[in-house]
Amino acid sequence: MSQKEGKSPFMSYAPARPCAAGEPKLCRPTPRHAALGLYVICLVAFHGGSLSPPMTSQLPLDPVFQLILELPTRAPSPGLPHRLTRLFQELALSEPVRPVEDIEDQIWALWGSHEDRVAEETMAAAVEALSSGALKKARPLLDHLVAKHPDWPEAWNKRATLASIEKRDADSLLDIAQTLRLEPRHFGAIAGFGNICLRHGHLNEARAAFQIALSINPHMEDLRDMLENLSPHHLMLH
Repeated sequence: MSQKEGKSPFMSYAPARPCAAGEPKLCRPTPRHAALGLYVICLVAFHGGSLSPPMTSQLPLDPVFQLILELPTRAPSPGLPHRLTRLFQELALSEPVRPVEDIEDQIWALWGSHEDRVAEETMAAAVEALSSGALKKARPLLDHLVAKHPDWPEAWNKRATLASIEKRDADSLLDIAQTLRLEPRHFGAIAGFGNICLRHGHLNEARAAFQIALSINPHMEDLRDMLENLSPHHLMLH
């Protein structure tokens, strides 16, 4: 992916708004920031931020990790747009013919689309609430979407994003799992699982998840940098 030096894949989608007083330096996500969702949340924690919760044994890590290891053998839900197949074939190329950002934008647009116009409007309202930091407003909207449209992967993914922002990591993991059962190519959700592992000190699981996410979308350079930082050799040097 053509990417300016020092610019994360999130920032290539949309700049984060300025931080308000008392917010973590990550700030709240803008709409496209929320699209890639979970993966950015632990970038701050990994590099010395203040988002890490205490270690917990209550996280359903093992079953979700097993699901992620099985993703290469799983087929997407038949209800997903068929155009995604061609887009993921393009995305997997080391040097696609057209800009990677265009391919990614189309994937996110298709993930976020729904035949029910009211559902799309509800999703847009939820994303806007996430973007503005109105998390209490976003939660009932996303709860409604997953209840009414349980076969919509992006509804589950957005609710996983909200849960992770609120540090409800067990809830986030359950929603990540449902996202991936429906859409095993969801590189954002896979990377989000890795970041939750990272936040709780499960480095081997984080490495594996990041590798799988990059096998689907090899153009997430910040994720590749994180994977390099998690290599045993790099960790030994620190």
